[in-house]
Amino acid sequence: MAGTLVPSVSRDTGSLLARDRHTTMRQVQSAMVAGLIGLAAVIAVGVLWIILGYVIARGLPALNWDFFTKAPKPYGETGGGVAPAIVGSLYMLAVASIIAVPIGVGAAVYLSEFGRGRFATVVRVVVDLLAGLPSIVVGAFVWSLVVRRLVGHYSGIAGAVALAIIMIPITARTVEEILKLVPQALREASLALGVPLWRTVLFVVIPAARGGIITGIVLAMARAGGETAPLLLTTLGNMFFNFNLFQPMAALPLQIYTYASSPYEDWHTKAWGGSLILILLIGILNLVTRLATRGKQVR
Repeated sequence: MAGTLVPSVSRDTGSLLARDRHTTMRQVQSAMVAGLIGLAAVIAVGVLWIILGYVIARGLPALNWDFFTKAPKPYGETGGGVAPAIVGSLYMLAVASIIAVPIGVGAAVYLSEFGRGRFATVVRVVVDLLAGLPSIVVGAFVWSLVVRRLVGHYSGIAGAVALAIIMIPITARTVEEILKLVPQALREASLALGVPLWRTVLFVVIPAARGGIITGIVLAMARAGGETAPLLLTTLGNMFFNFNLFQPMAALPLQIYTYASSPYEDWHTKAWGGSLILILLIGILNLVTRLATRGKQVR
């Protein structure tokens, strides 16, 4: 009797030990994967904070009242600021948004709500290709079309068109993904009441995704606001205040480039100050959008 029990107990004990080892191994593997993922997150955030810290440390000495309120000084003179560049950037970004937002949101609504078949596939592929197009290529295209043929010289409207082309695919793809998050039950309920599809999209789907749509638009504006290459080929820059879109216009990225490429230490400090202002503008834009759309995400 005892001889028959011992092998059974041994098998059960061995099975429990094997199960414990397997459980321990899985816990170790899970801990290793979680650790690697956490390390990757720390590195990603750390790089951002290192860049921010460096820009803040180099840019803070340049910040004073004159920096925000005065135009740049001529070459070789110290002092001056970036006021025309801040105004010019915001001005061109506003015009670019007027051009890009209706087109981008319209394309997103088409792809999300109406686009079926090969044409929708082609539109989606073209939008993706446009999103990946190098900004210098966009600048060269606008230079050839607007600067050389339509206006005849560098201008703020050419810079705005270039920024709009950069914003359109980002807005379209971001808003399309947001619209897809709207519950299908909302559409079905509206259609079941006899409401046409276009009214359902306009008065049910879009209001439900209003917060996400605004966030997508702001992300596109933030991306376009930091572009330098297309503005070099389209608006060229200006050291003075200018509100005429058909004349060369100052922009913050261009002013940073001018300051950074100069041989003067004072201008180098101002380049870091301009970089800090550009980051703060984009950060404030994102923060205001998040506060304004808090609790209004897709429901």
